Amino acid sequence: MKIGIIGGGIIGLSIGWQLLRRGAEVTLFEKGTVGQEASRAAAGMLAPYAEVGFEEIELMKLGQESLRLYPRFLEELAEDVENVPEFDRCGTMLVGVDRDDTEHLQRLYNFREELSLTVEMITGTEAREREPLLSPKIVSAVWLPDDAQIDNRALVRCLRKAFESRGGLLLEKNAVQQIDLAGGTLRGLSTASSNFKFDKVILAAGCWSGKIAGIPDKIKPPIRPVKGQIITLQQTDDCDLKGIVRSPRFYLVPKEDGTIRLGATSEEKGFDQTPTAGGQKELLEEAWEAVPSIYDLPLVETIAGLRPASRDHAPIIGQTEMEGLYYATGHYRHGILLTPITVYSIADEILDGTVAEVLEPFRPGRF
Repeated sequence: MKIGIIGGGIIGLSIGWQLLRRGAEVTLFEKGTVGQEASRAAAGMLAPYAEVGFEEIELMKLGQESLRLYPRFLEELAEDVENVPEFDRCGTMLVGVDRDDTEHLQRLYNFREELSLTVEMITGTEAREREPLLSPKIVSAVWLPDDAQIDNRALVRCLRKAFESRGGLLLEKNAVQQIDLAGGTLRGLSTASSNFKFDKVILAAGCWSGKIAGIPDKIKPPIRPVKGQIITLQQTDDCDLKGIVRSPRFYLVPKEDGTIRLGATSEEKGFDQTPTAGGQKELLEEAWEAVPSIYDLPLVETIAGLRPASRDHAPIIGQTEMEGLYYATGHYRHGILLTPITVYSIADEILDGTVAEVLEPFRPGRF
């Protein structure tokens, strides 16, 4: 079976690698360089329990299942490449600096208790016992021990190697211009210079998914970009953060390479990817208030990425009304977390014709 994949982020690379492992012939098209868009401008949090919102229970279940699949995903990756990044079950500390924050955290705690999640509401003193770098201003916290994280950039590097080692054809700087149809049937796709025939095509182009020509308007994915600025800091002996610290206004995520990712803004700015002084200032001030020792950390990088947000901020996964065309897009803030469930689900649907029940709320037909 010949399969074309549009988009070389973590989702597209992972799907291609898994399909290759199962005997398919895969060509992946990337308009730039693989892994350099949203997959790079992410913190690598695998945090379905910290992320779940009051109306996102189905999304949390999807995240739970994907988190459960991560060890299998990494074990299989380690069969193909070396130096696979660590699956770090570090937990998440949600912190509050005043009464308003405490009331907000109490609501988050109550909701998670109702869902029977493993969660604790603790005082600022108890929070500092677990994370000594927290400021004396921290008055309350919610502790979620089952969240995890991974170095997403290292993971993308491994996935690229695994894809190529399995014989996948990687065409970088090759933007797909349109899906090719004949009589309403999928035939393949076209770039500026060539036409390609495929049995199946998977659209995994992030926030650019809605810009591919040839897809009928009634099934075109409703995806928009949401800008997020992120800062990378270099850890020092004076600021050796243990795990994820976050509030409604920022997150700090220490990585195994000795850096800390500080993010992330949420801005409706179209396709603009320019870091701004205001966005950086807000992140640094909020993080400094919670963890003062970041003040002296060396600044490594400031970038902005574009999250692919669907109309309901949930992913779009599976076959469309057009036979042979599949979507794996719209993951918004959860692309790293939802990689395993997306990958295994798409591979199972294409090769075996099966669809997991947990995926039903996220099928393309819901729009």
